[in-house]
Amino acid sequence: ECHFTNGTEKVRYVERYIYNRMQYAMFDSDVGEYVGFTPWGEKVARNWNNNEAIMERRRTAVDWLCRHNYPI
Repeated sequence: ECHFTNGTEKVRYVERYIYNRMQYAMFDSDVGEYVGFTPWGEKVARNWNNNEAIMERRRTAVDWLCRHNYPI
């Protein structure tokens, strides 16, 4: 999800992971890392946060995904 405030001046990228109607993990560009909401989600979030390739891609998603697609 891309959330825009005041055009592209303030952009927030949120990626949610849901299983069986329960959110277990989430990435928020304002926080800058994954956050787990269940015991399983905390373990998964910790693993993703320790993977530099995943973190670099998520942290730059605001530019290559949200701002790039704003005109659409």
